[in-house]
Parts: sequence; structure tokens; C-alpha cells
Amino acid sequence: MPTFKYTAKEGTGKTVSGVLEYSDKALLIDALRKKGLVIISIEETAKKKQAFSKGAVKLEEIVIFSRQLATMVDSGIPLVQALDILCEQIEKPVFKGIVGKIRDDIETGSSLSDALARHPAVFSGLYINMVKAGESSGALDDILDRLAAYLEKANTLQRKVKSSLVYPAVVVTMAILITLVMLLKVIPTFKGIFAMLGGTLPLPTRILILVSDTIRQMFVYVVIAAAVIVFGVKSYMKTSRGKENFDRLLLSMPVLGPLFRKVAVAKFTRTFATLVKSGVPILTSLEIVGKTAGNAVIEKAVESVRNGIKEGENIADPLAKSGAFPPMVVRMIKVGEQTGELEKMLTKIADFYEDQVDAAVSGLTSLIEPLIIAFLGVVIGGIVIAMFLPVFKLTEIIAR
Repeated sequence: MPTFKYTAKEGTGKTVSGVLEYSDKALLIDALRKKGLVIISIEETAKKKQAFSKGAVKLEEIVIFSRQLATMVDSGIPLVQALDILCEQIEKPVFKGIVGKIRDDIETGSSLSDALARHPAVFSGLYINMVKAGESSGALDDILDRLAAYLEKANTLQRKVKSSLVYPAVVVTMAILITLVMLLKVIPTFKGIFAMLGGTLPLPTRILILVSDTIRQMFVYVVIAAAVIVFGVKSYMKTSRGKENFDRLLLSMPVLGPLFRKVAVAKFTRTFATLVKSGVPILTSLEIVGKTAGNAVIEKAVESVRNGIKEGENIADPLAKSGAFPPMVVRMIKVGEQTGELEKMLTKIADFYEDQVDAAVSGLTSLIEPLIIAFLGVVIGGIVIAMFLPVFKLTEIIAR
């Protein structure tokens, strides 16, 4: 995050200066003016390397932090004192240091949302804007409770999807490794034995030996080519067009596509409902929802909704034009807008699609298991049979 050195005058005429970290120069100017300071100069200093990286603080830690802070604020404990207590209880050094900095910033006059905004690698835009809405409405404890509940649901949804994909990924990886070991080590040994026995080998065995020889001779080139392809794909996916094409491909996949779409819809509606309920303005909510959607196709659709609202449209019509959302979702959002109960309708959609994700994950697991068994049987079993065909043939000859 950029670091700025500022010089300003207080109301008494005294000149003060300091160094602060802020995500944006405009936000810093706004914060200084709220303190009643007349700004003389602001300069960005050399960037400091962050002592932590994104992902260094786990989501569970933020959930616990939010729950405990909400309880303390609700009990009437001053914010600085509450953060001081939490700082003493936190065991992880990285998060402990961050909470300590937040406490120090609040002691010097910053609001909680401004202090959180200085740590974008830990606290998302959604978190910061909801806290800001809580500060404005005087319901910070309620907002923090909602945030914790939202983060717990989001974490649960993410874990369910990951757990459904871990098993097939591990099995397929092991199958590939076993196949490579057989092709690179085992088959060459059998090739020497077959050469000593002489005679014509069965066609499947000859094909297997040819594949083994080719992979052994070209192994280095294959690894280099694979590395180049992976690097190229990753570089392409970092571009906006590449990310959108990849996410579109994910949504159109025959088995996993419907699951990814349900996850995206559940995440969109849950996040949107939480922000609307917390009093965050619609345009700001949609901007946050788009950035946290996790899918470029959904993000593009949400951006079209934002542009439509600026031009006087409702939410449902641009969503329907995008084609990224199921018709049922669009109709329910339209009903929510017309009845003035958008937040309630979004919550119902989120609950429905989270249940759908549970069912889809269970169905996917039961579907994948027989497919994996069939895959292992064809690949590994085919190699074993091709290796032992000459032995069976030799046994038949000896028996005669």
C-alpha cells in the first residue's frame, strides 16, 4: 500500500506532519480534512514491502475477530480498548501486528473503516464498506455480526466445492504418476526380457513399447513443452479477456459447469443481500459484488447492471440481457424490486442455491467415483494386460 508524507496546519495554526499508509491519496486527503486539518502538502514516499502477503491471515481468524469485536462493542466497551483486548488474545504474529496497527490508527483519530482500508490484503472492500455503513448508522455491532455470518457461509460454500474436487484430482494425479513410472521404468525392463525371448510380440505390447521409447527419448522436451504451455496459459489468464474466456469455459463445462454457475449465483446473491441489508448504497454494493464474484462473466454482467442503474434502469432487466443468470433468479430479483423486499428475496435465492450446491456436490461425488474407477481400469489395466500378453502367449506355446 502507498505511504504518504503529509504536512498540514491545525485550527490553532500549529504545523503538523506525519507519515501514513493509505490505499489512495484522495482517501487520505478526506481523512485529514475530517480531522480539521488544512493540508499544505502530501507526497508519496518510497513503497515499503509489506510484511505479509495476501492469504497470510486465514478467513477463520477474521470471522473470530469480527464475532469478538461485535460482542465487545455491543457490551459498551470502547473500540480502542476492545481492539487492545483482541490484540492480546491473537496468537498469530501477522494478524496480531495488523490489529495493533488498526488500534494505533484509531487512537490517532482514524475511523475503524479508514484503519481497515489500510490493510486491503486482509480486509476486502466488502468488509470495509459494511463497517463504514455500520459506523454511519450506529449499528457497528450488528454489522460485524452480519459480516461474521456472511464470511462463515462463504467459507463453508468454498470448502464444499474444494472438497468435491480434491478426491478426483488426487486419484487422477496418482494414476498419471503410476503410468509414467510404468512407462519410464517398468516397461523398459520387460522390453529387455522380451528381446531375449525373441519372436513377434502382440500388437498392444508393440504399441506400448513404442510409446515408452518415445516418452523416454522425448521426456525432457515434453516437460519443457508442458512448462511453456502452462506458463502461456497462466499469462493469458491474467489478461481480462483470457480470464473471461476461461470463466466462460468453466460455466459451459458439461458436469462441473452447472456446479460453478450455482456457486457463482449463490455467492452473488448472498453478498448482495448482506450489503443491501447493511445499508450500503446499491451502486457501491454492485461494485463490490462484481469484484468479489470470483467469475469474470458474472463480474461483466454486474457491471452492465451498474451502468443500467446509472441510466435509470432497474436491476433485473440488465441481468436478463447478460444471460449469465438463470431466469428464475432474474424473476425473483424483479419481484423483490417491485415489492421493496430486494434483500429478503436475495437471501431466499442464496439459501436455495446453497442447498442446490450441496445436492450438486453430493451428486458429483457419486458420479465421479465410478468414472475414476473406469479410468483407472482402462489405463492401468490396459498397460498391465499389454505387458503380460507375451507371457500368456509364451505359456500357451510351452503347454503345446
